Amino acid sequence: MGASGPKRNTSSPWYHPLRLLLLLLLLWDVVVGTGSHSLQFFSFGVSEPGPRVPEYIVFGYLDDQLIARYDSEKRRVEARAKWMEEKEGPKFWDSQTLRGLSWQSRVMKYLNTIMGYYNHSGGSHTFQHVVGCEIRGDGSTRGVRQYAYDGQDYIFYDTETRTWAAANPVAKITKRLWEADTAHEAQRKFDLEHECVYFLQKFLKYATKHLGRKVPPSVWVTHQKTPGGESTLKCWAHGFYPRDIRLSWWRDGQELTQETEHVEIRPGGDGTYQCWGAVGIPPGEEHRYTCRVEHQGLERPLTVIWEPPFEPSPFIAGAVAVLTLSIVAAVTWMRRKRRRRRGTRPGGKRWVPGRGRGGHPLSFLTGWGFSPPDSELPSPHFP
Repeated sequence: MGASGPKRNTSSPWYHPLRLLLLLLLLWDVVVGTGSHSLQFFSFGVSEPGPRVPEYIVFGYLDDQLIARYDSEKRRVEARAKWMEEKEGPKFWDSQTLRGLSWQSRVMKYLNTIMGYYNHSGGSHTFQHVVGCEIRGDGSTRGVRQYAYDGQDYIFYDTETRTWAAANPVAKITKRLWEADTAHEAQRKFDLEHECVYFLQKFLKYATKHLGRKVPPSVWVTHQKTPGGESTLKCWAHGFYPRDIRLSWWRDGQELTQETEHVEIRPGGDGTYQCWGAVGIPPGEEHRYTCRVEHQGLERPLTVIWEPPFEPSPFIAGAVAVLTLSIVAAVTWMRRKRRRRRGTRPGGKRWVPGRGRGGHPLSFLTGWGFSPPDSELPSPHFP
């Protein structure tokens, strides 16, 4: 009999495989310190792949920027940053593809083995792998290599003691096997402590200009009425980089710290970030509230208020209608007058509908921009 596996709440919105991967990305961002740089890879294997969920997928990040991607369907590492594609040639991407294929084989093997430990013969199960390194502000380095099964910690490498730490009794089986495989264990440590740091330093040279850029946010305020009679003002900040931003709501010059609802800063999908903050207000008091945004891309803090949509008064709407009709009438009169002038030919003879342009029945409309198709006109007659 296998051990009982970790309890899974499959009804949770976070159980979806790709959402679990996103959660890993968010958790990693917490442990990377300010002023440091990191290179990390997030891989994900699933026992029952489906639409838009490949069997195996890897994302490579330099700091918070996606630089490379691999999945089991395309079976090739692809650049996800333009500067990476420009700096590295086909030989580099071919070598990384071989590494991606190796990782895929290894992770899927781990997944099947651990499913056997837990006696999980069927159903959808996942195995996540995070590996990377960090160069701190003081020049010191740190590595991370950790694994999770079905979204729960399984085993991780302690860089201080250079040993594996098991998160549960089943993981101790894996710990003993990995530590016994001394050749593979030595390669893991070299990859983490030396090769990863080498590539991190190399990629940082490529991306100095890109990572140092400062993109200010686009900010606006929306208004929404709630069923209870109150209103909600929501301040949006989109398209900013770097990630750090401060968004706050103020009423009559006082900051509303407790009253403001914030959403986590999220990637915008284009290398920038987005977030919003909302506050509930009594109806009719919108003018008392101000959104304040502070970001490195702004020369000074930006303040934005909600501006209600413009609704013209009946008098203004009527005046605009009269003016529009007057313009239409004037244009029509001028066109007719111009047509009459063109209708007088040399010698004082008047143009007669039905006789111009070879007598085409619709040729009198040429003054209004109509030109009969050539196929409908009689052949020209030369005297």
